Amino acid sequence: MGLNTLKPACGSVKDKKRLGRGVGSGHGGTAGRGNKGTGSRGSNKKPNYFEGGQMPIYRHLPKRGFKNLFKEEFQVVNLDHIARLQITEVNPEILQQKGLIKNLKKPIKILGRGEVSSAITVFAHAFSALAKEKITASGGKAELL
Repeated sequence: MGLNTLKPACGSVKDKKRLGRGVGSGHGGTAGRGNKGTGSRGSNKKPNYFEGGQMPIYRHLPKRGFKNLFKEEFQVVNLDHIARLQITEVNPEILQQKGLIKNLKKPIKILGRGEVSSAITVFAHAFSALAKEKITASGGKAELL
């Protein structure tokens, strides 16, 4: 038996409804669309959120707060992850190769969770105060990009 010879169990696959194939089929004439109205026409293109002329829910629910369109979202990396790499120089390309960040276009911020034992040079777009303090205390450098 091969994958190309497999057939579904008897009766498990139903034939699709063939619309508009004559009155005798039970789906002829209006082809299940009813008589007149928007749904019966061919140009019935309404968005999924259309509520039949009723005031849509997105318009009558209150809008709250403020969405800052210029918010800068950082990819965060903690010092304990960097310490696990056991290398002397860390830059965005290395972080991406090791799977600590996903996108080189988004800025990177180093946070201070964990300890650094050896002197390392870290290149990133931002550092927390604690991370910068721990890196310099171990003899390393925190370089801004």
